Amino acid sequence: MKRFAQAGLLVLCGLGLLQASLLTDGYLRYVKEGMRPLLIVSGAVLVLLGAAEAWSAWRARARDAGGHGPGGHAHTSQDDGAAHGHDHSGVPRVAWLLFLPALSLLFYAPPALGSYTAAREAPKAVAVVGEDGFDPLPATSPLPITLTDFTQRVQQDAEQAIKGRTVRMTGFVTPAGDGREGWYLTRILLSCCAADAQSVKVRVYGVRAPKADAWVTVTGTWHAEGALGTSSAAVALDARGVEKVERPTNGYTDALPIGS
Repeated sequence: MKRFAQAGLLVLCGLGLLQASLLTDGYLRYVKEGMRPLLIVSGAVLVLLGAAEAWSAWRARARDAGGHGPGGHAHTSQDDGAAHGHDHSGVPRVAWLLFLPALSLLFYAPPALGSYTAAREAPKAVAVVGEDGFDPLPATSPLPITLTDFTQRVQQDAEQAIKGRTVRMTGFVTPAGDGREGWYLTRILLSCCAADAQSVKVRVYGVRAPKADAWVTVTGTWHAEGALGTSSAAVALDARGVEKVERPTNGYTDALPIGS
């Protein structure tokens, strides 16, 4: 791979990062929102390095074209290297594979993680609520709530404040795939990037499952199975209604339903 190709690869990778992080929200399919400044800086640095490499290669070519020794032969570092059996103008061919992710960022963003990932991993273990316990629930009905908060309320709240309450949650559809009734309302959460993704799920009963990966808002009440307020309580919902919604810009957060 010649120096101009190397420079082109650097620029292409940099433009891909800038396209995903500066011009669009595509970066949210791969990393957390807080990493956006680092991606922008990295993309700009790659573009500048590529431009510097291209400028250096152009100057070297112009210098070599004008510098001829005795007999009309140009004495260049490349010729000297070839005379000794070494060619330092290339890098391993595997480097060409870097073009693929760079082109992907520019022209085709891979889909976000969804039901395929969530169906193949155990649900994320939610944090244990501290000694201060839970705050009182607002009187709003239906009550907007996150999947994580619902899970904690169902399995840890000794006051059973969620009992009899109609709640609303938003997530995407994951088929159950275990031969039992119901399906899962799901959110995928990131600690850093897509490689460490974990899911939080709530089983939904009472309504037919929409298409896998569809984003929906479900309204319903706790599915009475197990002892509410203990780890035996089912993290499940008896749905009264399902409404299709647009995927949030940042789908890797466990947020309240839009408009709450």
